[in-house]
Amino acid sequence: MTTNHITSVRIKAIPVLDQDEALDFYSTHLGFEVRDDIDLGFMRWLTVALPGGEQLLLELVGGPQHDESTAAQVRELVTKGALGGLFLVSDDVHATFAALRDAGVEISEEPVDQPYGTDFGIRDPFGNHVRISQPNEAPNEVIQERYDAARA
Repeated sequence: MTTNHITSVRIKAIPVLDQDEALDFYSTHLGFEVRDDIDLGFMRWLTVALPGGEQLLLELVGGPQHDESTAAQVRELVTKGALGGLFLVSDDVHATFAALRDAGVEISEEPVDQPYGTDFGIRDPFGNHVRISQPNEAPNEVIQERYDAARA
């Protein structure tokens, strides 16, 4: 392995179709706070984060990184939920689920117990997948044993 001195991830980009709508969703429903909201002229640099957490760049599809033809293809992939997703951790996954369900957030999967903990799925207003989990505290070996037993 090459020693590269990389120590962390600072920003993860989430493709969105409307930055104001994305800001409302991620702040109102998921508790993110604005870190940066800068008009760069050629694009709006809008980042949000949970307190003490990694930043999310709510990146408008198009802009300087895509020509219009590519942007149209990316928009279609975003709305299909085909461009990855986001994984969040909750200290009370059932309460989080109930609050999001009651707020009308699109639920893609109700809470399910997994060998690693309990999680559920939602979609943001654009189609991006978001998983919210409450991991259990079991060591990796125990989680692997549970997973193997569940598959048997």
